[in-house]
Amino acid sequence: MAATSAVLQSEWTKIRSVRSTVWTLALAFLVTLALGAIICAVFNSQWSSMSDSDKATFDPTNTSFFGMTLGQLALIVFGVLVISSEYSTGMIRTSLAAVPQRGHFYASKVLVAGLLALVVGMVTSFLTFFLGQALLGSHHASIGDPGVFRAVFGAGLYMTLIVLFCVGTAAMLRSPMLGLGILMPFFFLVSPILTAVPKVKSVARYFPDQAGQKIMQVVPDSDSHTSYGPWGGIGIMAIWVAVVLIGGYAVLKRRDA
Repeated sequence: MAATSAVLQSEWTKIRSVRSTVWTLALAFLVTLALGAIICAVFNSQWSSMSDSDKATFDPTNTSFFGMTLGQLALIVFGVLVISSEYSTGMIRTSLAAVPQRGHFYASKVLVAGLLALVVGMVTSFLTFFLGQALLGSHHASIGDPGVFRAVFGAGLYMTLIVLFCVGTAAMLRSPMLGLGILMPFFFLVSPILTAVPKVKSVARYFPDQAGQKIMQVVPDSDSHTSYGPWGGIGIMAIWVAVVLIGGYAVLKRRDA
């Protein structure tokens, strides 16, 4: 049996030696940070023209994370490429020959990808928050305000879970094109659209992204009537992640490389 440290080192080497995976994480950071800063600056400049109701429901913390919608697309690419690129290049046969214990191989890949996503996610969330609040001027929130630290920390968790969800899904699909072809439209189009359709939005609120994003809210939406709170939402997302990761392992274990 291959040593755990050696397998983890191998997975880390694979990720950092492939430019596409490194650049996707860098892009997720830059897009989330830059777009969040722009949105905060716009809100600050337009504050006097906002209605009283908009001012009363304004959430300065969540406003910092408006760039997450586009930033998570890069995270999706990263999560898919972490494992599906091995199938597209044929490297999976070499990997499994070196580590024949498929559960050991899969767990190591998930662990390395998850830890890397957690580090990038936390750095991104905290820097995005502090830059955004600086640009909001007198309308900013402080990290010590009620619910704010939870939202900022939760944003990093959300980014990590998005990556792990995509790793598990890609392990089941075994194709980068198929993985991106399904996940990109789902997160960017299907999920946001269905939450706006009255007859299905009660179900769409339990989609992984919609549930997970609740953790980033300090001021609840005025039209939101969900049966779960911020931690309940991230818990629902974690269940989705666990299901797809188990599914990915089941496919890896039963199917030929």
